[in-house]
Amino acid sequence: MALNRNKNLKLYYSIKEVAQMMGVSESMLRYWEKEFPHLHPKTVSSTGVRQYVDKDIEQIRLIYNLVKVRGFKIAAARKYLKENREGVDRSNDVLDTLISLRDQLVDLKRHLDAAIV
Repeated sequence: MALNRNKNLKLYYSIKEVAQMMGVSESMLRYWEKEFPHLHPKTVSSTGVRQYVDKDIEQIRLIYNLVKVRGFKIAAARKYLKENREGVDRSNDVLDTLISLRDQLVDLKRHLDAAIV
């Protein structure tokens, strides 16, 4: 077995960690699990603790984008994901790129403002 040299790389995330990453409540994630059949994190049978992997987190990002950012109702988001999965992935990639660019521009503006003063 290979040693994991990247200490920031995790295989499993708790529901609390994922909720904090996404800025939603744990109960919202549980609700989404019920409403979106393709979202099913691993559950440790003896404790019932959910373990999210990167694939699950990506699914949550897609759902978050549709429901919270674009304003879809749950049923519409579920249908959209089912019928247009490739389009959702592409639009999510575009949104992530735009958010990253915005963050870079805000950082650049902050540096320029500090340099002027």
